[in-house]
Amino acid sequence: MPSSPSPEPISVALRDAVAHLGRAGIADPVVDAELLLGHVLDLSRGGVQAAAFRGDELDPAAATRFAELVERRATRVPLQHLTGCAPFRSLELAVGPGVFVPRPETEIVAQLAIDALRASASPAPVAVDLGTGSGALALAMATEVPHARVHAAENSVDAFVWAKENFARLGGGNARVAFIDLADAFPELDGTVSVVASNPPYVPDDAIPRDPEVRHHDPVAALYGGPDGLDVVRVISRVGLRLAHAGGAIVLEHGEWQGEQIRRILEADGWRAAATHPDLTMRDRATTAVRP
Repeated sequence: MPSSPSPEPISVALRDAVAHLGRAGIADPVVDAELLLGHVLDLSRGGVQAAAFRGDELDPAAATRFAELVERRATRVPLQHLTGCAPFRSLELAVGPGVFVPRPETEIVAQLAIDALRASASPAPVAVDLGTGSGALALAMATEVPHARVHAAENSVDAFVWAKENFARLGGGNARVAFIDLADAFPELDGTVSVVASNPPYVPDDAIPRDPEVRHHDPVAALYGGPDGLDVVRVISRVGLRLAHAGGAIVLEHGEWQGEQIRRILEADGWRAAATHPDLTMRDRATTAVRP
């Protein structure tokens, strides 16, 4: 009888995975290897590190599953598509093909929106997230400002499926998501909204994203925003003016070189006090303005 495969030390499996991912150009292969193994074993990253330190072993089935995931990651399938989730602030969002994977840099956009929502004098301020994707901005506002009412709009069928799942799992009674064209979003809220937030597509049509994970796996509709990347921003600026009450704010994510252009768009439309804010890497990442 042939012998059964022998268990493999976790430390060895991680070492080999890190080497393979490093050769494939993964930016932080240690993190990715530990998160993938944690997904296989249903452990946190710290739990994986502890298991490796103790000398724990992988059974053959787990080792095979881990090797398959590492191989797919080496082809630059996004880590979040392999694990099925993306961390965003205090949330764990379900993601996969068809929806934009939220990035850490968007957390500063959420913070600006949350700060503006908390500053509202209303006992039940209203917020709108236009183009919610996975629901990251909307659900961050809804969970961190529980006295607010948050409405999210999405116009992609594929993304809407993921948003519905995340709203059902993470949203409370103060959040809802609707499948609707952004230009026509929520007319019943006109003049009542304290914060309009959006992470719109803003990559110019002729630009090529550097990372294969973005270039090959993020939805085209969530990336490209016309010749200068700002076509959707122009729509959101006008819709935001319709939705916001006097003193209401708009918060927009954008590329690091687009702040000045977006300030001009907002001010030409009638917004006031437009200001651009950096992310944690000190790159311009978001622009805010106030409705007079």
